[in-house]
Amino acid sequence: MNTTLRGLLLASVCLAPLAAATDGAAQSRRGAAPAPAAVPNGGPVTAVEVRGNQRIDVDTVRSYMLIQPGDAYDPDRADRSLRSLFATGLFADVRMSRDGSRVIVTVQENPVVNRVAFEGNRKISDDTLRPEVQLRPRGVFTSQLAQADRQRILDLYARRGRFAARVEPKIIRLDQNRVDVVYEITEGDAALVSRINFVGNRTYSDGRLRDVISTREQAFYRFFSSSDTFDPDRLNFDKELMRRFYLRNGFADVEVGTASAELAPDRSSFFLTYQVNEGTRYRIRRLTVNTTFPNLETASLRQRLDIAEGNWYDGDAVERATQQLSDLVNLRGYPFVDVQPQVERDRENGTIDLTFNITEAPRIYVDRIDITGNSRTQDRVVRREFRIAEGDAFNAAQIRRSRERIRNLGYFSDVQVTSTPGSAADRAVINTNVTERATGEVSIGGGYSTDAGFLADLGLRERNLLGTGVDARLNGTIAQRRSQVDVSVTDPYFLDRNLAVGADVFLVQRNLQSYSGYYERRMGFAVRAGYEINERLRQNWSYTLVDRNVYNILSTASRYIQEQRGRTLLSQVSQTLSYDMRDTAIEARRGYLLRWGLDVAGLGGDVAYIRNRVDAALLLPFERVFGDPDYVLQLSANFGHLHPFGSRFSASGERDRIVDRFFLGGENLRGFAIAGIGPRDVNTRDSLGGRMMWTTSAEMRFPLPLPSELGLIGRAFVDAGALSQGPRGNDIFNSSVPRIGAGVGISWRSPFGLINIDVAQAISKQRYDETQVFRFGFGTRF
Repeated sequence: MNTTLRGLLLASVCLAPLAAATDGAAQSRRGAAPAPAAVPNGGPVTAVEVRGNQRIDVDTVRSYMLIQPGDAYDPDRADRSLRSLFATGLFADVRMSRDGSRVIVTVQENPVVNRVAFEGNRKISDDTLRPEVQLRPRGVFTSQLAQADRQRILDLYARRGRFAARVEPKIIRLDQNRVDVVYEITEGDAALVSRINFVGNRTYSDGRLRDVISTREQAFYRFFSSSDTFDPDRLNFDKELMRRFYLRNGFADVEVGTASAELAPDRSSFFLTYQVNEGTRYRIRRLTVNTTFPNLETASLRQRLDIAEGNWYDGDAVERATQQLSDLVNLRGYPFVDVQPQVERDRENGTIDLTFNITEAPRIYVDRIDITGNSRTQDRVVRREFRIAEGDAFNAAQIRRSRERIRNLGYFSDVQVTSTPGSAADRAVINTNVTERATGEVSIGGGYSTDAGFLADLGLRERNLLGTGVDARLNGTIAQRRSQVDVSVTDPYFLDRNLAVGADVFLVQRNLQSYSGYYERRMGFAVRAGYEINERLRQNWSYTLVDRNVYNILSTASRYIQEQRGRTLLSQVSQTLSYDMRDTAIEARRGYLLRWGLDVAGLGGDVAYIRNRVDAALLLPFERVFGDPDYVLQLSANFGHLHPFGSRFSASGERDRIVDRFFLGGENLRGFAIAGIGPRDVNTRDSLGGRMMWTTSAEMRFPLPLPSELGLIGRAFVDAGALSQGPRGNDIFNSSVPRIGAGVGISWRSPFGLINIDVAQAISKQRYDETQVFRFGFGTRF
């Protein structure tokens, strides 16, 4: 009697019927009489013969069997051998029979996968789907693997919010026992979040909490965002955002419970519900700083903290104060510091006593710094950003600063810095794991700005050339009133030293006929060198050699401009000293910036002057007042002075060129047109520029009552300034009376960059000034 295990019959049909066929075959095998037991026992097995195998070696088949030549035939071992062969997944059908003293095993091999393909997928690419499936070309095909792959694909679509997706695996039979596996996908629509509810919130409304979390309710204007697509992984992130929000606002006992998601009957949307237990809201009653270090004055440390008695308890502020105290004590000569905040609650009165205990931490030194994940970027590019070296005292503040500097390089999508025990008890290894991202850029853009008019831009840039950290770029801009081509190369650590060296070659053409009656062309090169004096203080030096040409002067232009016609050679040495205490260089919210620039021309060339410029900015956050970090007050001031020397060059006695003077209006004094104020020809009204300029500005940034993901920020501002010391003459308007402009604006963090729209009114002006109410432009103003 034969013992038979029937497998799947291969055909060009859906795998669901194949799975059913598999189950049926297994049931048929289990339901049949135990064939091996029916084979009469008697005598040893003299041979095991394998038939039907094509790819699989005979010895491989025999190795899975429990019956070998010389063994006595055992029905139970024969049945287990049958099961073992089928469990390998190599065979679609296995049969075992006995011919006298021989055992004959007949196998039908599972087909080999020739190709795996996907059809109907538009939202998820083949490259994303392919790593999710287990079936691979030249691998063995089984229906179990195909069904598992189907579920993996469905899970991937579910993570993208597409719960209505359907996946049907199909197989196509080929010659030589091969198959093509095709997954036919119907993606369906994304399941959006139609409603978000909160339970247990008393202090803050549902609308306020919806602004806190990252998930958003579906809306027509969110076509650039996926925030309204349901993502199960985002729920835990939202819970953490809510918890931190409550902690920032005094709720030290807050508990954010479960977040439930209910799928609509038509599977098109979700209803989300978050459970909140706010607890008591606390104010800080007493703030204390204790230390075990001798000669460490705690009163001065306490005054430096951004936290005070009487304020609402702020968990983030406590964390910042902990880091701030650690940094301050490090700077006072104590490298091993441990700062532990201690909180004592008085729930009846809603107050907290906050104590910072500063003690000496275990003496641990840096054993070594390991860097992984940088397959392209050289080790030294990452290592030179560390503010700590091997052998130094382990300093958490310096490690945090090092991580920030590595992230600011822009070469990596993720930077993780951790520490592990080193070669001894007092040693630690700093492990830095980075995830590289593309650093090459090709930019093609266009737009409009009030200053340049309609423009088109093309740029090529590689910020990490050959993994060395060298920044190389080529950029070209064509606009109605300005065209420019420049090539730039910068090595931020020249010869692996604290020295950034670069060079520029440029050609700039500007059409200034609308307000000064001439064209200007600049062609030249510059070499630069800069270095950090410390973390916040930096100095840059440069030498520039430029051929300038004033041409295409209108016949009706001022005689003071007619005298400027022709070419001049500028040879200039410049330096810039900047002290930057802002929290970030882009869209800063707190801190200040001081900058002094000095240009000296006359070491060769045709012009000689000394030009100074001083800039300052102070940013004051109003998050505590309004409960939103987008409330920021920016106060800024600018001063510039040009002092020409040497022999005069014009008939009117001027010793400076118009291309070297300051112009005021437009971006640096809103409410007035470009070059709208300052010295002006009485007859032609051409702007002549001036040698002394100052401006001040107060600007309040605030969120608009619109969904935050739109990226719109409102602004209200007041600008003041004056420009004087232009050419001398009785036919020139030249008043140093301050001008004032005020208005409102909107900044949009669009997918194409930052766009600014301003509406301003000139409040204090002279009768010959040119004003401008509406202004549109790109970029950040400072």
